[in-house]
Amino acid sequence: MNSFEYIFSKQVSWAQNKGIDLGGSKGPRGRLAYTKTLEENLFEPMAQTVMDDFNAGDGGELNGKPDSLPKIHAVHSSSALGVNIFHYWLRINQISKIAAACRLCRKNNTLSQSIRFEKKYPISSKFRYSPNIDVVIENSQKSKYKVFAIECKFSEAYGSRGHSGIDPKYLEIKTIWEDIPSLFDFAKSISPDDKKFLHLHPAQLVKHILGLKNQFGKGGFRLLYLWYDVLGQGGAIHRGEIDTFSEIAKSDGIKFHSLSYQDLIVKLSREYRNGHPDYIQYVSGRYL
Repeated sequence: MNSFEYIFSKQVSWAQNKGIDLGGSKGPRGRLAYTKTLEENLFEPMAQTVMDDFNAGDGGELNGKPDSLPKIHAVHSSSALGVNIFHYWLRINQISKIAAACRLCRKNNTLSQSIRFEKKYPISSKFRYSPNIDVVIENSQKSKYKVFAIECKFSEAYGSRGHSGIDPKYLEIKTIWEDIPSLFDFAKSISPDDKKFLHLHPAQLVKHILGLKNQFGKGGFRLLYLWYDVLGQGGAIHRGEIDTFSEIAKSDGIKFHSLSYQDLIVKLSREYRNGHPDYIQYVSGRYL
């Protein structure tokens, strides 16, 4: 079983064990991996402010079509996983705890104020669209790091669709690369096509860095790659690709690090099982 099929099968089995009736992406057509309602795919109902964030993004996660369900209804949805991990801490206003569990700050941090989803930071006025960052923890202006940005990956990292490289139009704007020469050289190596990386999508991470740097300066943010690990060759390749990108980013002084969902959930379970039993039981039972 390949990496994608492992994640897919595990999530379908979770739904079946819960008695959730699954449909295809287009109703009776497609693989049966979509919940009929959004609530069935989430630990708790999505707040209106979070729904507004998703609707303002470009991914169309909440928007179905007459013949298809929204993408976030998929049990293997990366967006659903991100909401299931972060939404709870936003609702109970204990954002510093999830930020610290992600190793983005110390446990006694009191500067994290909000959590946003599908947040966009423009790279340049020359581009019509800006990349969407899955989760952003917004901090007080007193904080050295104004935001903790989190790129979340689940099953899609192991899919067969491939991913894009860096469009040459980004390389033409020399000013956005002036203080990150290593990333500029790297970007040239994956432009226009990325033939080096199989599971990691580095072009996406580079564009996030460019947008965050334009908004907050090179030292004003931290970027976390939060990903789902798997056994076997797929996981090994993914880990190696993450390490390669991490070294390049760090050589330019970018605060970048990675963490697997499994490591995060284990840490949350150890520290918060007694105080937050329903949440811990849900995320550990579904994703470990």
